[in-house]
Amino acid sequence: MNAEIGHFALILAFAVAMFQMVVPMIGAAKGWSGWIDSARPAAIAQLGLIGISFAALTISFVTSDFSVLLVYENSHTAKPLIYKISGVWGNHEGSMLLWVLILALFGAAAAVFDANLPPRLRARVLSVQAAIGAAFLAFILFTSNPFLRLADAPFNGRDLNPLLQDPGLAFHPPFLYLGYVGLSMAFSFAVAALIEGRVDAAWARWVRPWTLAAWVFLTIGIALGSWWAYYELGWGGFWFWDPVENASFMPWLLAAALLHSAIVVEKREVLKSWTILLAIMAFGFSLIGTFIVRSGVITSVHSFANDPERGVFILAILAAFVGGALTLFSARAGSMQAKGVFSPVSREGALVLNNILLAVSAFVVFIGTVWPLVAEMLWDRKLSVGPPFFEKAFTPFMIALAIVLPMGAIIPWKRGKLGRVLAPLRGALLFAVAVMLLVFAVSTGHSALAVIGAGLGSWLVAGAVVDLLLRTGNSGLSRLGRLPRADWGRAVAHGGLGVTFIGVSLLMAWQVEDIRVARIGETFTVAGYEITLESVEDVQGPNYVSTIAAMRVAKNGREVALLHPEKRVYPVQAMPTTEAAIQSGLFRDLYLVIGDAQQNGGWAVRSYIKPFAGWIWFGSALMALGGLISLSDRRYRVAAGAMRSAPIAGPAE
Repeated sequence: MNAEIGHFALILAFAVAMFQMVVPMIGAAKGWSGWIDSARPAAIAQLGLIGISFAALTISFVTSDFSVLLVYENSHTAKPLIYKISGVWGNHEGSMLLWVLILALFGAAAAVFDANLPPRLRARVLSVQAAIGAAFLAFILFTSNPFLRLADAPFNGRDLNPLLQDPGLAFHPPFLYLGYVGLSMAFSFAVAALIEGRVDAAWARWVRPWTLAAWVFLTIGIALGSWWAYYELGWGGFWFWDPVENASFMPWLLAAALLHSAIVVEKREVLKSWTILLAIMAFGFSLIGTFIVRSGVITSVHSFANDPERGVFILAILAAFVGGALTLFSARAGSMQAKGVFSPVSREGALVLNNILLAVSAFVVFIGTVWPLVAEMLWDRKLSVGPPFFEKAFTPFMIALAIVLPMGAIIPWKRGKLGRVLAPLRGALLFAVAVMLLVFAVSTGHSALAVIGAGLGSWLVAGAVVDLLLRTGNSGLSRLGRLPRADWGRAVAHGGLGVTFIGVSLLMAWQVEDIRVARIGETFTVAGYEITLESVEDVQGPNYVSTIAAMRVAKNGREVALLHPEKRVYPVQAMPTTEAAIQSGLFRDLYLVIGDAQQNGGWAVRSYIKPFAGWIWFGSALMALGGLISLSDRRYRVAAGAMRSAPIAGPAE
């Protein structure tokens, strides 16, 4: 009965979404207040119904109701409770249900918290949001029903993919979806503004907090996925440029560009067309990511499904929404006139350059991701585009972005002089040069990557500090605590990017890897650390069998750590997983992996010394924290005021 309730609630949610899509839009066009006001209760009702459906599926997983096909295929009675719950979204059907739940959550939040929006604009925003929800609810009901029953309920299930039975992966998808789906709000605001024929500073202020929230969630989701890959897969890396990794990274880049572009619209009412286009494309790339993960057209270890029928359905949704929005944009774009002019050397100019670098870098990642598919379709050639291409093609744009960011944060609006901008940054420049010289001096082989990356990261961090100090004016440090939270958020986020730059560059340049066969009791040396394989034993886990090694690490005769890497086998799926043992420090990680037993009686062992690895995720956390600080700024919580500009394409009412 539980599954039937969930299915029925999903059907009702689809009906409410259709109502919300049509009635408020007509009401906004006709000026019928009752129809306009219907959008808010409809959005809340849609969230409630999808919430009931999601709760019903969760209960089926928690109670191990194997008469539900999805539970049978993705759960097991011996699985810990946290993974029974995460199993709800650890599959295609359940993840899509989470997708529409978050979509409805954003719509309901807009209905509740954007009460000061002009009623017609709010009705149109919620109507567009409902149209997206209706499309994906139809996708679930017609191709991906999570509530299908089995005629004869099995005694037990097939278990969840062992790679997903990890705390990092339990929380990674929800945060990623909050980011993906959060960009739908920027899309809905953009389409609503195009329909209404009005884009101005007030519109930019309304759209920025939604975009910022989505960017923060994407940052957290991407960082969690990277961290999981680092410690769970046992290969010692944090980013592989896998198609699904890229699918989340492209919207992140475009959302960052949208945030900066919306600032220009809000402050100067220029770049209107470009900002609308970014809002459309950011969500468009979220849909592209959904297509990549679920269509099977591009091979990835992260793919949920390989069903061409589902892929075609998602492709149709992508074409309908992005194609329709771009068509509307082409009809309106010529009428969105910029009100101000600015010099290339100005805050506006710096933000334009920032947008170009972010957008082009996203395009580079997109080309590298889809090129194997294009080559196979057009020339019937099997190609593989790997990390070397992305690192060479993508890195120059990030270097340029790092150089520009500190200057762009302090340059005046409308017109500035480069000499005056650089003067306050002399200290930051000297600090960055000093760090570069230090890194060069201690580098073995004088790695250019380490020197440049550390210098750019230091430039970003020092530039963020200078930005804060300049905003105190003549009041001194006492005014720091009274600065707007948006100023603090920007500085923390830019500084976090700098910390990540330092971590990535020094890790890639200085890491040491050792792969060998070691016998129990044998000691070997890696980068000055003496590592002893003391024992290996089998241990029974709740739903797996684990081979656990005890490995003692010493340096200069003094014990540093006793680590226990594992290799687990999940009997139900007969699938092994690697659990690396990591001792994290401020300046380096010790990273040990135990492999298979060898014929000569030894064990395959991989050892890594990873300098500054933790800085990568600490920097990511700082970026997310900066976004949250900015989001807490009072100016995001109060009404943006009535729209001031005239319609861009004649009366829309």
